[in-house]
Amino acid sequence: MHFTKPRKIDLIPPIVIKNLLIINGLVFLAQLTAGNSLREWMEDHLALHYWGSDMFSPYQFFTHLFMHESLLHLLSNLGTLWLFGSLLEKLWGPGRFLVFYLLCGMGAAALYMGVQNFQNNQLQHDAQAFLDQPTYQHFMQLDARYDLSSGDYVYDETKSRLASYPHDPEVIFTTKEFVRQFVDSYTNTYVLGASGAVFGILFAFGFLFPNMIVWPLRWRAKYVVGAYILLELILGFHHVPGDNVAHFAHLSGVLISYILLKAWAGAGKSNYH
Repeated sequence: MHFTKPRKIDLIPPIVIKNLLIINGLVFLAQLTAGNSLREWMEDHLALHYWGSDMFSPYQFFTHLFMHESLLHLLSNLGTLWLFGSLLEKLWGPGRFLVFYLLCGMGAAALYMGVQNFQNNQLQHDAQAFLDQPTYQHFMQLDARYDLSSGDYVYDETKSRLASYPHDPEVIFTTKEFVRQFVDSYTNTYVLGASGAVFGILFAFGFLFPNMIVWPLRWRAKYVVGAYILLELILGFHHVPGDNVAHFAHLSGVLISYILLKAWAGAGKSNYH
């Protein structure tokens, strides 16, 4: 199918998307209004933790899809889902659309877990190199690669003391402890949000309707999707300090989407295209 008519957001979303909007909105409202203890419980049990963490549970591959970090995170995901997913749900039907959405989201999370495993192993290797030779130069190399700064006093003080007293045993000890704590915190970070699923939907739209004009950009869908993917690739390989977005999870959603579309097309499901 090749449409060129401008695609605008449907004022009334189809049933699956409407329910996804409601569920995600209610969960985010609970995150905002819950007390600290309940909010921490939600993050500990519903967000997706690294498989090597004590807090990891397999069901988190599903539950993390309904949590979001911020209002902007929520609105960007739901707006994209609403704009690009409505036509797909009408084309495929509610059941198949939901299956596609969930497979993209959970599949992206599984692939990203592999990326995390590689990143964590690399960090542990680099951190061990510093622990074996705790010099200021090695500390700065580790900092340049992983952004050890959390914007607080501890990092600044640790860095300053190591620069001023590089051979002081107490300074070396406290710096090693700082690095160990950073590694522990890094490997226990969690992932939340429907971005992997949403990027799967976004790619499917561009794949099936490459020439449709997307409102309000007035660009063809293939260019919008291509720009999104290119941006994620750049940000994924060139870390920006303070950026806590799981860009490879987004790209994993694109990959899962492509695999599903090709598999379903090969299986003769003509209504997928």
